[in-house]
Amino acid sequence: MKTRILALASSLAVAAPLAIGTLGEAHAAPTSAIDNPPVTLVGGMTSPRYDYTNAIRETVWVDTPDLDGDGKAERIATDIIRPRELDGTARVPVIMDASPYYLSLGRGNETEYKEYAPDGSPTKFPLYYDNYFVPRGYAFVAVDMAGTARSTGCTDEGGRSDVESAKAVVEWLNGKGSAHDSTGAIVQATWSNGSTGMIGKSYDGTLANGVAATGVDGLKTIVPISAISSWYDYNRWQGAVKSRHYASSLSRTIAQRRTIPTDCSSRLNYMDANDADATGAHTDFWAERDYRAGSLYDASKVKASVFIVHGLQDNNVKTMNASKWWDDLGKQGVARKMWLSRLGHVDPFDHDRQEWVTTLNRWFDHELMGIDNGIDREPAVRVETAPNQWETSKTWPTQSARTMSLSPRADGTLALGTPERGTAGYVNNSRLTEANAVALGANPNRVQLLTGTTTQDVRISGTPTVDLGVTHGAQAGQVSVMLVDYGAMDRVSATGDGALTLGTETCWGAATTADDACYKDVTRRLQSTQLQVLARGWARLDGPGQHDVTVELAANDVVVPAGHQLGLIVSGASNGVIAVDTSPGMYTLDLRSTRLNLPVSGPMSGFAPGHLTAKDTDNLDRGTLPSLDETLWPR
Repeated sequence: MKTRILALASSLAVAAPLAIGTLGEAHAAPTSAIDNPPVTLVGGMTSPRYDYTNAIRETVWVDTPDLDGDGKAERIATDIIRPRELDGTARVPVIMDASPYYLSLGRGNETEYKEYAPDGSPTKFPLYYDNYFVPRGYAFVAVDMAGTARSTGCTDEGGRSDVESAKAVVEWLNGKGSAHDSTGAIVQATWSNGSTGMIGKSYDGTLANGVAATGVDGLKTIVPISAISSWYDYNRWQGAVKSRHYASSLSRTIAQRRTIPTDCSSRLNYMDANDADATGAHTDFWAERDYRAGSLYDASKVKASVFIVHGLQDNNVKTMNASKWWDDLGKQGVARKMWLSRLGHVDPFDHDRQEWVTTLNRWFDHELMGIDNGIDREPAVRVETAPNQWETSKTWPTQSARTMSLSPRADGTLALGTPERGTAGYVNNSRLTEANAVALGANPNRVQLLTGTTTQDVRISGTPTVDLGVTHGAQAGQVSVMLVDYGAMDRVSATGDGALTLGTETCWGAATTADDACYKDVTRRLQSTQLQVLARGWARLDGPGQHDVTVELAANDVVVPAGHQLGLIVSGASNGVIAVDTSPGMYTLDLRSTRLNLPVSGPMSGFAPGHLTAKDTDNLDRGTLPSLDETLWPR
């Protein structure tokens, strides 16, 4: 293993920032400071060089304009840890995790909270980022989102207040804006070289997405883990509402244990009045909270590189938040990387720890320190298509994926070929559970359509859709759709999002008595099951009569083994998820208008074929139906 000691010089000079405010005096940046710290490379990665125990630990409050409508500017609590040896001699890049959870619900698998000394200085930073990266020459910055912990303001469920509070810290780190310490003195980030990378899971990663979508200068990369890119796609599914007044409920929850009592009732009432629960519509309220193509923020503004991490079995933050973000960023030419695991809402630190930390180390080295370690020339995508079976590719969905359309038959099968005339009916049942809906056999509350068994492994890669013609008599109804893999095998369990915490632990970085770097090991929770739901989707159907609707299911990338069969389940209400119409009315499915569109990689003969007519054969040349010739389908 080769060791190298480098002093890295940034190609971007950071000008001495100007103070904005009336208190104190700005500290000019040390004129002799270099724009990147000396680092030690081992195996091409930065390695420990600086003393974590003696690192500078401090808190500042970054100033922002009024974000909650009370006419007062906000103060965003920002806890910092950075190498003491570099103070005044080198500016350092920043790894930043902005969160609403530092004092409310805690961070990580072991629910860690921030802790402070009697003088108010931070003694414990949740998670391992500080322990691991500060000794390697980085600063770590943990930001309390507006309305949470020690920051002023009110929470906003992904809206302007949330995003702008984190953005202000990125700007301050880049020499813009102002901050104050506990005495009220103005503080400038003269130690920062202006390059920030944001990281975080769930809400934290969502803030990273939102800040990137502002186009703020100084944000060089983000690593959103299990993160939201559109709050509408988190709270809704094609107009179907999964819970009422969720925005205000979540905002109350994350404001727990905040240290600055604030009356946020007007903001909460605004959310309840504008969340459009009654209609499920994508209103201006949701447009503000859409980072892909919203009214305030969108993918076209993103300058930072993006490393997306998501679980393909995440039923909390649904996979469309990753898949659509990935697509939109690609259309804008954003540098991208992505990991997709078979688990649910789980941090990769907790399911592939060694591989993840090594990859993250190399990613930040490349994006924030400019180290040419080749990570940008490696396959951009890593996907777990079966338990512990990973595939890499340059693109996603996999380049070999093509859409195969299957149509229902009157006998309840799904096959290639021209749709048959006919109908299938089911009685809406608001108490229908998913387990009952997917079980094989007769059930009056859903329609079940099955393919033949697969003759060889088939990979589904991308976003399935289902075209439906549904008739009902309610003033407002709904349709629930599931794609199911029927066949016994060991799968990553849905219990605990597929993660099993063990009694052993490993350590990742330096430590103090107040802040260790040791975390319990986690493994995949494997379970032998007879079936698995691969993708779900819902849609609201307003008004009685026939509705022709295309339901977009959750994106996935999974191998269906030979000998299994796929099932399409169509029902009305879904117990505990969607219940627009709770009456026991009849819903009718028009078979001729129904089609399952699957993004498939592999030979089409992997599915039991249906009967192709002469017309269907002609359509093959025009690309409207897939070919059964497996030589046309690269594996």
